[in-house]
Amino acid sequence: MIKKLIVLSLILLSIKGFAQKNNNSPYSFFGIGEETPQKTVEEMSMGEIGGAFNSSYQLTFTNPAALAYLQYTTYTIAGENKSISINDGTNKGSASTASLSYFALGIPIGNKGGVSFGLQPNTTVGYSLTEEFEDADGDLTEINFFEGSGGTNRVFLGFGYKLHKNVSIGLEASYVFGTIENSLLNRRNGVQLATMHTTNSDLKGFTAKAGLQYSAKVSDKLTLKTGAVFHFKNNLSNEGDELLFSLVNTNDGTVSPRDTLVNNSFDNDIKKPLNTILSVGLGQENKWYAGLEYSFHNAIDFTNGVLADNTRLSHDKMSRVSVGGFYIPKINSISSYWQRITYRAGFNMRQTGIAINNDKVNDLGMSFGVGLPIGKQLSNLNLGFEFGKRGEINNSLIKENYFNFRLGLTLNDRWFVKRKIQ
Repeated sequence: MIKKLIVLSLILLSIKGFAQKNNNSPYSFFGIGEETPQKTVEEMSMGEIGGAFNSSYQLTFTNPAALAYLQYTTYTIAGENKSISINDGTNKGSASTASLSYFALGIPIGNKGGVSFGLQPNTTVGYSLTEEFEDADGDLTEINFFEGSGGTNRVFLGFGYKLHKNVSIGLEASYVFGTIENSLLNRRNGVQLATMHTTNSDLKGFTAKAGLQYSAKVSDKLTLKTGAVFHFKNNLSNEGDELLFSLVNTNDGTVSPRDTLVNNSFDNDIKKPLNTILSVGLGQENKWYAGLEYSFHNAIDFTNGVLADNTRLSHDKMSRVSVGGFYIPKINSISSYWQRITYRAGFNMRQTGIAINNDKVNDLGMSFGVGLPIGKQLSNLNLGFEFGKRGEINNSLIKENYFNFRLGLTLNDRWFVKRKIQ
């Protein structure tokens, strides 16, 4: 009962936490923000692999087919702290944000099925950028201030079922919703009035994915696991207002509107293509696991609306390659707590699908983490660390180095078990 009260309290707190600012990356300026991986802390600590992995006592968000292997009612909640340092070749800066990452509940159904539901960020926006222009003498002639905040969240419901002792399938449906606010303030030297361009976008829509897993013994100790996930094509509705107005050109940051130049409403769709994840892994149950995962999709379509107005930005194909795994010295050790700890590590390379002035933005990251057992049950406190870089220093891009710390809590219990009278 105490566990249930703890989890309920954390869920109520997390609902408020999702509304907080959770990004400071300049790359969240583009589209509908930086996409949040649909992964748990455990998966992120293994280089984002998870399509082939399944467990009887922990959730994985990548493949709903893994729910068929769940044997314990599992609560999980997590938060993260993101730290970045940016360099454009001339200027440097740094920032950090802390936010809640997700909460979810998984429930086994008999010996062949399982369900899960929860809440998780889908995309995040949080940037503050300055663009300056100088004349031939080096004097400042024009300056642009870009700011943005918000993002989208997803509420999801998943189901997994074993068709055969070695084969499972799964389905997951999500409702995506959120608000994004963007603004551009333009000031020019010698011009009496500045201009402000703002957009407020409300996004919503349904998404779905299907998964398949195959697990089979290849020896007395080794198990081969494979998985495939298909995020189906979907459209997100994008409704909002666009406003362009003039204001007094002051240097103290005060916004005093004068004349409205543009006041429009917009209603268009964002088309997301089919996203495919293929994964394979080999390991010994509750001992070690090593996996490889490949994910790819075509370009996102922003052909209509204000999100397509940035002529310097283009969307391209996205792909990701990940390798990673875990190791547990002795999961049922009585004499040593350290032997029951799960050690995780991984590596991933990503083409983000964003190109600025035809320069592609790539991402390279490494991760590691530990799962610390709690009490005598299979519950764990999971710590994850990730560092890497995104972009390069050139005429179009900014180099971003990042370090992410993640903290997740997973609690396990058995529900719907009949008590036996001795």
